[in-house]
Amino acid sequence: MRITLLFISILIASRSQAQDSLIVKYSKTITAVELQKHLTIIASDAYEGRETGEKGLEMAGKYMVNEFQDDKLTGPVGNSINPFYQEFELEKKTWTKVKFTAGKEKFENYKDMAFLTASPGISEFDVVFAGYGIYSDKYNDYVDIDVKDKMVAFMIGEPKNKKGFFLMTGTKDPNFKMDTTINSKFESVQSKAMASVLRGAKGFILIEENDKEAEKTIKLLQDELGESQISFPGKDNISENFPVIYMSPTQAARLFGTSKKKFDTTLSDSVAKDVSPAGKWYAKIKFETEQKNEIIKTRNVLGFIEGTDKKDEILIICAHYDHEGIKNGEVYNGADDNGSGTVGLLELSEAFSKAKADGHGPRRSILFIATTGEEEGLLGSKYYAEHPIFPMAKTVSALNMDMLGRIDKEHEQNKSYIYLIGADYMSSELNKLSEESAKIYTPELQLDYTYNDKNNPEKLNERSDQFNFAEKGVPVIFYFSGLHADYHKPTDDVDKIDFNLLENRLHLVFATAWELANREERVKVDK
Repeated sequence: MRITLLFISILIASRSQAQDSLIVKYSKTITAVELQKHLTIIASDAYEGRETGEKGLEMAGKYMVNEFQDDKLTGPVGNSINPFYQEFELEKKTWTKVKFTAGKEKFENYKDMAFLTASPGISEFDVVFAGYGIYSDKYNDYVDIDVKDKMVAFMIGEPKNKKGFFLMTGTKDPNFKMDTTINSKFESVQSKAMASVLRGAKGFILIEENDKEAEKTIKLLQDELGESQISFPGKDNISENFPVIYMSPTQAARLFGTSKKKFDTTLSDSVAKDVSPAGKWYAKIKFETEQKNEIIKTRNVLGFIEGTDKKDEILIICAHYDHEGIKNGEVYNGADDNGSGTVGLLELSEAFSKAKADGHGPRRSILFIATTGEEEGLLGSKYYAEHPIFPMAKTVSALNMDMLGRIDKEHEQNKSYIYLIGADYMSSELNKLSEESAKIYTPELQLDYTYNDKNNPEKLNERSDQFNFAEKGVPVIFYFSGLHADYHKPTDDVDKIDFNLLENRLHLVFATAWELANREERVKVDK
């Protein structure tokens, strides 16, 4: 018995060493030179920022198909002209007219305010000022006002007394937690919106705390939304029947027919007396809007490597290949967001293809997905999750790469790092496998879990494609290198990518994917 156990342990050890050797061998086929070659092409001006539904994204899709074909991947999409394309339709809605008035006062979109959504046509509303829009046992803006069938205007943020303490918590810390269920961040727009909706409100006007912040946010909203929004046909990212407006306190004062000084003084005096300023002002407003709707065609790009003895189980590796297109004559090339993940997908698929050609193909099948419409609201991954080529029940995990090529401010002194998000949300085995892969194959990489906290204000766990797979019960990992000054700007260019660091981060993704594709049992969902 002792000899038999010894033999088995030696066999297991030798097999493990063989697997280690293969992982190292094929991960080395992922190189900074190849990554730079691919990215210089797809993040060039010729690809016009790869906007969903536009020519540049179609060009990028064709480039990826050519690479998949060269690497002997197959297209898994049946009943399609091109089996590498999962095609579907989206609806593009463009505001051709936005007119917003309150009495004789006229408000210009993206100058005086940001018009987020409303029904096309002519609409008139009574508006009531609801202070800070808070409803709680300790502080209530809804005691003496009726918001039913009205638009509700409320301040973003939370009331403070003259000494700078928040009335709700008695602290100066906006993140102070009163207990395990209440974050006490009563400035949450979502909680305020819900309080209004439950009382019959028909829309919101969100008033920023100060003019400088409002100016910055309105510019950001203009860059992000422009005059068009894309969604699934017949659906909207925000209900168009529910108008939402964002503006500064100066413009809010103009809306309510008062001065900025009186507006500020009324707010501060009310809070100082621990009295809600709700109901101090009312207004009547009118929208006149026109909208052009058009159906656009787009596609996810899929490449497939069939597994061996566990081929019916699927590992997804994904990255979105769309970006922001052209705005005001400037090309938003999106070299990092998400050209870096896109070229990573190409190099990973090539590495696994070479392994298979050498007789070391994965036990489980691997599906490489370049998703479209991520910048419009994770649309491509949502479409795949709702219309999977392979059953979601057979999908063992999804590894998502989004922005892997830069160094953020927090790591300027320690550049060898990567953010991991979601590995421990659903499967303790996946998290353990991920950390062991890093320890063995990329020990120089610091694993940073800052954004793994679901309460992190950036909410990155919900802002990239892995979210839609997690919603279907699939264990996920989101690989990320951090936000930077060029995020969603025309300056996100190839010359700012650290290709050696990108290569090293992809070695970790490859090692983790190899283990997931070849381990005996699929990782268990135990959370």
